[in-house]
Amino acid sequence: MSKGPISQFIEKHYLHFNSASLVDAAKAYEQQLANGAKMMVSMAGAMSTAEIGKIFAEIIRQDKVQIISCTGANLEEDIMNLVAHSHYERVPNYRDLTPQDEWDLLERGLNRVTDTCIPEHEAFRRLQKHIYKIWKDADDKGERYFPHEFMYKMLLSGVLEEYYEIDLKDSWMYAAAEKNLPIIVPGWEDSTMGNIFASYVIKGELKASTMKSGIEYMTFLADWYPKNSSNGIGFFQIGGGIAGDFPICVVPMLYQDMEMHDIPFWSYFCQISDSTTSYGSYSGAVPNEKITWGKLDIKTPKFIIESDATIVAPLIFAYLLDL
Repeated sequence: MSKGPISQFIEKHYLHFNSASLVDAAKAYEQQLANGAKMMVSMAGAMSTAEIGKIFAEIIRQDKVQIISCTGANLEEDIMNLVAHSHYERVPNYRDLTPQDEWDLLERGLNRVTDTCIPEHEAFRRLQKHIYKIWKDADDKGERYFPHEFMYKMLLSGVLEEYYEIDLKDSWMYAAAEKNLPIIVPGWEDSTMGNIFASYVIKGELKASTMKSGIEYMTFLADWYPKNSSNGIGFFQIGGGIAGDFPICVVPMLYQDMEMHDIPFWSYFCQISDSTTSYGSYSGAVPNEKITWGKLDIKTPKFIIESDATIVAPLIFAYLLDL
């Protein structure tokens, strides 16, 4: 299929520095898929609140990602946007807000993420009453699931349909649920839903063991990786933090701790980040540092794009979709 106008534009004008890295990374991602490799996309930050689902959902539908790692916030905030979009408020002058302005937003039930406020009642609490029933049902039956599996159950059950406020095709979580795409959610406990689940455990209404743990996510990934790496698995990292740090470690863990010395390295690596290497920052470390940790090979195609992920990721995804 020939490339569309967006792809043609970036090929014509994105020729140097970070823009050239963007094009190189997109072409290499495309080549990985053409070679039969699979791709992990890791998402940190607030990409769901930035409405990445408008394009990432189509990446999922077209099988251009085979596994996702994301923070608990990204897992839930895509669904929050699905059911409460009209209640969100944008604050374009967020840099000028005083402490009193911030307090006023809190009192209105608006939790700010940079220039966007998430409505607590319509978003958090709307999900809470439905997800609690699913948690409780599993708890009563002695069943255990991962955080994303509970979210899939809620989405596919149809209980949220009455609240939909955006086109369902723009929800990446719904697209992932339809495909039952594997998702790794390290550190889920620090998300809003994780905090809510913990509160029910503290009150004695749910058992902590009903929710599968981060260790179980790692063991799942340790099983999935060897079974899917015959043609390579690439790693496309949006932002830094635990969403990327956690899953990339599966390779050295299998090699060093499980002594599986034939385990392949990640076959591609790209990170979109504006972090720096100052003060030992891992998120800002150049990809070559990962060679010393047994994550990437000397020959692994490596890219780092130092820019805003809300600008870069949609352009790379557009290139992959031939837009």
